[in-house]
Amino acid sequence: MIVVTGATGNVGRALVRVLAAAGEQVTATSRGISGADVPGSVRPLQADLTDIESLRGVFDGGDGLFLQNGGPSAHQLNPRGILDVAKAGGIRRVVLLSSQGVATRPRSVSHGDTARAIEDAVRESGLEWTILRPGGFHSNAFAWIESVRERRTVFSPFGDVGLPVIDPADIAEVAAAALRDGRHEGHIYELTGPELSTPRQRAAAIGEALGESVRFVEQTRGEAHAQMLRFMPEPVVETTLDILGRPTAEERRVSPDVESVLGRAPRAFADWARDHVAAFR
Repeated sequence: MIVVTGATGNVGRALVRVLAAAGEQVTATSRGISGADVPGSVRPLQADLTDIESLRGVFDGGDGLFLQNGGPSAHQLNPRGILDVAKAGGIRRVVLLSSQGVATRPRSVSHGDTARAIEDAVRESGLEWTILRPGGFHSNAFAWIESVRERRTVFSPFGDVGLPVIDPADIAEVAAAALRDGRHEGHIYELTGPELSTPRQRAAAIGEALGESVRFVEQTRGEAHAQMLRFMPEPVVETTLDILGRPTAEERRVSPDVESVLGRAPRAFADWARDHVAAFR
């Protein structure tokens, strides 16, 4: 059995579907999960990664674990405690969803430093491990839903700065491969999309999927900062804006790792936009 944490998130939800379709027994867990969130063959269990006691029993009978790194709540995690409980439940293999920032922003508390501590706990756990380090997600464009629906407009900073953003479904497929195949043990995979994509280009791709023009309005850094503070802590906002506006060469690099694992190129943003166009109508 495979336990998927963060199972209602962009990667976790897709991973649960991939594993269930492959015939795996799956326990899906997140804070507010219910049977409506998962395929009928999947067992949903409510638990909170920041509350070790809520995890007791979640891993019982499992042998594989997909560990989501907590996102904005990562600093609240006790990764060694989580892994101890997982091992006690029978887990022997863990795939960690980490962050590209471990390598590209190692001194950033919000991106590199915290994620590195979680990676260290996984590597030192005594479990078989694989670490996934994605960059930005295609699904970050969901932040534009309201403005696209109401005004057919996208507001974003740094309109012409390109990054190789990735489809969460591709991350999920790589995670499924690593959970099901021991040949990925000990590997760290950097996961990106197939090409550099700018916010202006992504807005145009959503418009093309809709069959309507979507206007792009470039925000100042200050405007974007104020907007992002509504749902991100200040340090995360600052580092995220630095990545979006002044990415390093490593953050702009297109990685071959998705294709090496899956035997196909990662999906482009335009593919994601067509698949999710209903959300923007």
